[in-house]
Amino acid sequence: MRRVAVTGIGVISPLGGSAAESFANATAGHSAIGRIEEPWCKRLVSPLAACVNFRADEHFAAPKLRMLDRVSQIAIVAARQAVDAARLDIANADPQRIGVFVGTAMGGSQTTDDGYETLYAEQSDRIKPFTILMGMTNAAAAWIGIEYGVTGPNLTYSTACSSSAVSIGEAWLRLRNGDLDVAIAGGAEAPLSFGALKAWEALHTLASEDPNDASTSCKPFSRNRSGMVLGEGAAIVVLEDWERAIKRGATIHGELTGYGVTTDVSHITQPTVAGQAAAMRAALHAATCAPESIDTINAHGTGTQANDTVETAAIKQVFGEDAYRIPISATKAIHGHLLGASGALELALSLLAMQNDVLLPTMHLELTADDCDLDYVPNCARRGVRINTVMSNSFAFGGTNAVLVARSAR
Repeated sequence: MRRVAVTGIGVISPLGGSAAESFANATAGHSAIGRIEEPWCKRLVSPLAACVNFRADEHFAAPKLRMLDRVSQIAIVAARQAVDAARLDIANADPQRIGVFVGTAMGGSQTTDDGYETLYAEQSDRIKPFTILMGMTNAAAAWIGIEYGVTGPNLTYSTACSSSAVSIGEAWLRLRNGDLDVAIAGGAEAPLSFGALKAWEALHTLASEDPNDASTSCKPFSRNRSGMVLGEGAAIVVLEDWERAIKRGATIHGELTGYGVTTDVSHITQPTVAGQAAAMRAALHAATCAPESIDTINAHGTGTQANDTVETAAIKQVFGEDAYRIPISATKAIHGHLLGASGALELALSLLAMQNDVLLPTMHLELTADDCDLDYVPNCARRGVRINTVMSNSFAFGGTNAVLVARSAR
């Protein structure tokens, strides 16, 4: 089995237009959540989101832009950042030994919404000619493959909120087994269309707006939590055979060592302690890592009543009394829930936190809950904390639980 290095990180997130900016704002606890300013917002019960500050015309020529939904736009730019940061010489590599693995829950949400508006609201039959190509779920991965001319596996994973954790984990498996030398892996999501927001609203899982400060509306693990806030963004990592990375002098952000995936089958939306615990144990087993060697956990931490209670119980089941020692960060409090891109963003932030000896804060944790009584690093980052091994949890509607484990390269 081969070791797998993370040699590049690219991020377009509500926290910033790069990995460094996103990490700096996550460390400072700056919330990117706010009210959406769109004409249709008055039809939303809670018009909240975490939006990306992104100008597509700064990155793409007009002819190409007409073929790209927002989800593909941000995925491509995040991939460019990751590949550039890794200093990959793709032109002189074997293109069949490089793969693309992208997770997304909703694909081209805005394109789909626009098509329905044209067809039903405007009663017009003139649908945009590229609607299918823009809206198809695998568009982001396909465009990344085209951009770099890589001809290895090009795979899209759509397992709701765990999509990008699955995409990175599945890429890791192929590198570990020697099937590939390099993988461009991660996730992208742009779900902030009116139709998508109304559909999520109908599930009654979205947070109520905090009456004092809209930016604090997502409160993971706090007793007064009321739900999640949707966000958009993309995070891509370059995974590379360890020996290859060392030989070419690449900067290594960490070593991906474990991946566990399990499925809850009791209900399509309700998580189980057993399923989440099994995924964490599977990741630890794959990493040949004892539970006591985990230094911090980036929790799924959505801010919903069900998830936070179940995840806390699952962590206790896996780690026992040691669960009270492990600092847990829930960064969705400030960047929102990026659905299929969340796992990749949170892994990226975890790797950067490990490199910089920082425990990221769980913001807006105002009231301790009896069933959420672990150390969630409330409201302020902790600096100067040596981190050798991190765990990142991603759980999903549909039941797919995915957990990643990474180790410091120091």
